[in-house]
Amino acid sequence: MIRIAIANQKGGVGKTTTAINLATALAATGWRVLLVDFDPQGNASTGLGVGQAARGRSSYELLRHDCTVEEAVIATQVPRLDLIPATQDLTGAEIELIDVEKRTHRLHHALEQQEDRWDVCLIDCPPSLGLLTVNALVAANMLLVPLQCEFFALEGLTQLLQTIERVRARFNPQLAILGVALTMYDRRNRLSEQVAADVRDVLGDVVFETVIPRNVRLSEAPSHGVPALIYDHRCPGSEAYIGLARECIARLTRKAQAA
Repeated sequence: MIRIAIANQKGGVGKTTTAINLATALAATGWRVLLVDFDPQGNASTGLGVGQAARGRSSYELLRHDCTVEEAVIATQVPRLDLIPATQDLTGAEIELIDVEKRTHRLHHALEQQEDRWDVCLIDCPPSLGLLTVNALVAANMLLVPLQCEFFALEGLTQLLQTIERVRARFNPQLAILGVALTMYDRRNRLSEQVAADVRDVLGDVVFETVIPRNVRLSEAPSHGVPALIYDHRCPGSEAYIGLARECIARLTRKAQAA
């Protein structure tokens, strides 16, 4: 099972929107997809129509090893897309696990028991570089970074890349960067164009060709409890995530062939 952490310590860059819609697009192509909501806000769960009452077991219990993946997983309304929901209990996990041995590997050990059921696992990380995000980076084979097209984007990316190098050195030398996805791109704003150009100059081919635009339908979809690809599959945001999914599949295929 390929495991992809979707991470950026900055909030409001489109991590959860990317997680939901990329998972939906991959499922639509026939992949069996598991989405792990690892953010205490639980927005990925809400965005897939899973309310608080339906979150019996969650990523919190999974992290504590109080349940298995099988016991926590919920089938969503999207065919071939399953979810491990999140609750606010995750907020206290960092303190509760502070004295636990190998606390950085808790998610990895939980997920490795389910290697065959799904083709790919996406992990929606919280907007921080704490224990939850480190757990996701240790558990993942790949990292996808949503990067908002705004002035401070590269500054935040530098901090994230430094954390990735520390995780590689200490815990997970196999962690590779799948790509950087430019999000919230506004074609009417010259700043978006300049930031996108600067990011491509610095990172080159690591940056996906597909750019996710600012799109009202992407913002509306979570309030209806469905991914944008179901809410309005013809809107520019949905079409962009379909393009991003194609690029992800192509990159994963190339990496598999090269291995």
